[in-house]
Amino acid sequence: MNAPSLEDVEAARPRVYAHLQPTPLLRHPLLDEWIGCKTWVKHENHNPTGAFKIRGGLNLVAQLSPDERRRGVVSASTGNHGQSIAFACRVHGVPCHIFVPVGSNPDKMAAMRALGADVVEYGRDFDEAREHVEALAPRKGWRYVHSANEPWLIAGVGTLAAEVFDDLPDVDWIFTPVGGGSGASGCCIVRTGRGSRARVVGVQACGADAFARSWRGPARVTADRVATCADGVATRTTYDLTFSILKKELDEVVTLEEEEFGEGVRAALRLTHNLAEPAGGAPLAAARKMAPQLAGSRIVCVMSGGNIDGATLTRVLSR
Repeated sequence: MNAPSLEDVEAARPRVYAHLQPTPLLRHPLLDEWIGCKTWVKHENHNPTGAFKIRGGLNLVAQLSPDERRRGVVSASTGNHGQSIAFACRVHGVPCHIFVPVGSNPDKMAAMRALGADVVEYGRDFDEAREHVEALAPRKGWRYVHSANEPWLIAGVGTLAAEVFDDLPDVDWIFTPVGGGSGASGCCIVRTGRGSRARVVGVQACGADAFARSWRGPARVTADRVATCADGVATRTTYDLTFSILKKELDEVVTLEEEEFGEGVRAALRLTHNLAEPAGGAPLAAARKMAPQLAGSRIVCVMSGGNIDGATLTRVLSR
């Protein structure tokens, strides 16, 4: 399994743009003041599914063989990846099955079902749902789509980074959340392929920091549990393809406490007038945390998604 190249990202663009427009890269003056430098937001929350993952699904499903399309696909997700696969499967007429952890975001589950996916709740977290799918898929004959170990998926989401560099080739820093790592991997691949000196920073949760500990240490680790409101980064382990890319290419990892995720959501709403889910607001909070290092820089924060449920939003705003 080889990492995709910049050429693979460029080749993905027609498949992605057949169904969505490039997302805005916007400056928000109040956000500049809050972080303390020139800040642009890549508004992936403006995509049809409200998240960046849609790009990967469109690129991957478009390239499935006729036999794979007939058999259908299956994946595990906390919501945004599942919506991506469901959206792409609806576009291409492919049966779709998504397994989500028990008690997942109800709005994300409803969206997947509205897109035609068969949604099943299983397991206490994403990785338990994923392990169940990996055991079930061969018996059912479905084409299993991993949320990270898929070169076509990474190439698809890499189109967001290509748009960033098209619009702002002299960017100094890019902040992006890390769950499975496809988004951060796409940013690194495009950054390196374009010959840019921009630094890519991944953002994780202190309560789900297996990637951060693995990236910083000598060996990959797996956590027993996750404890974070940010379902977009709630993974207990690392994944072969994305970890191999990010171990080599990522420049820094920032971990956030739960209150800092809330701060990111509130900042998105107050300073950019956008609704961000906790993972989507995390780059804003991480940039604020690193503010002393960013003085005089041009930075981009990837607002990866806006699919926050009402209960979480109420809790965050009440603080």
